[in-house]
Amino acid sequence: MADVVVVGAGLAGLACAGDLSAAGLDVRVLEASDAVGGRMRTDVRDGFRFDRGFQVFNTSYPQVKRRVRLRELRPRPFTPGVLLHTPRGRLRFVDPTRRPGDAGDLVPGRLASPRDLAALAILGGRDLLTPPRLIKKTTDRTTLTALADAGISADLVETLFRPFLAGVFLEDELETSSRFFHLVWRSMLRGTLCLPADGIGAVPQQLAANLPPGAVRLETPVRELTDDGVLLADGREEAAPAVVVATGPAAAADLLPDLPLAPTRSVTTYYHAAPTSPLAEPTLLTDTARRVLNTVVLSEVAPTYSPDRRALVSTSVLGTSGVPSEAEVRRSLAELYETDTAEWEPLAEYRVPQALPAMPPPWRLTRTTRQAPGRYLCGDHRATGSVQGALASGTRAAREILTDLSADLSPAPPLA
Repeated sequence: MADVVVVGAGLAGLACAGDLSAAGLDVRVLEASDAVGGRMRTDVRDGFRFDRGFQVFNTSYPQVKRRVRLRELRPRPFTPGVLLHTPRGRLRFVDPTRRPGDAGDLVPGRLASPRDLAALAILGGRDLLTPPRLIKKTTDRTTLTALADAGISADLVETLFRPFLAGVFLEDELETSSRFFHLVWRSMLRGTLCLPADGIGAVPQQLAANLPPGAVRLETPVRELTDDGVLLADGREEAAPAVVVATGPAAAADLLPDLPLAPTRSVTTYYHAAPTSPLAEPTLLTDTARRVLNTVVLSEVAPTYSPDRRALVSTSVLGTSGVPSEAEVRRSLAELYETDTAEWEPLAEYRVPQALPAMPPPWRLTRTTRQAPGRYLCGDHRATGSVQGALASGTRAAREILTDLSADLSPAPPLA
């Protein structure tokens, strides 16, 4: 009998298992698929690396600093900014403190008015300097309301914030929690957005490698929870006094029938190989017409994503049903990159349901993982839709399990 069974080898499950193993407990992680990572997986085909949906890795997250050995990932950074495709042509928004030479479009009247630029500076300064614990105590509203209250004009919302944040939140109405927006904006100002040289899947692989040999069992789906542990799909039972469900919302609701199904956001990502790079820089390109969420030449960010001189282009659109076809996306890319895309080769298409939790206000940024005696639930849908949220939720599950096990092992008080 193990001390704890963790169902799911995504970031939350691996973080939980790592802390419990470090505390001396015998932990078994049961994963239904053929590799760890959950939604953070990288497939390699014909030498190309395809993350399962476009992803970025933020170095400023506290849980990342605590758990991840960044140097081993060989991180490759994005430009600290974004290119905006607008009816007026391309405009560039960058962090002027990092790339002052590229900040020409921040001259008043080009990207934004003097009033908007002042509001942007105040917004960035406040988020940069305000501790997260204070941000979490602010009144929660929609991001759209928070931007208006910060003095950001409707024009700048449509030019910059809506197209950019749609790719962060996977919704384009800016109805996501303002607390989460301020935390994300703060993390971007403080950290570096990057990709591991071997793909985003290198992150969970590193976390799994820290666990004892044999702790993770792949291709081991769990059918249901039992009084003594879990019942596997093949009919065997794994016994443990504590079980952690560390899956996505739908699988969690199957294993915990009383759990309401959490609403989620979905995304579809297309990969193309181009004979030459259509944009010779590692910069995210967004579309104010919102035909796509964003597009980027991944091989400019990390050359290891392509096996040869061809450029690997990643493009994402909202949703998984009723989305533009590959041909329609490629026609949009011809305009966005200002080049002929007729010879671009479609390589892969990933439809990712439940890619992120929907986080309308008021959104609880943290919540207990306890569901019943000996039953726990963790994941980004129990915190925030981010790497930080998933790792923090797994951390909390481990902490609460250790607290509960210590209470169970404490001697009973003497009789009076």
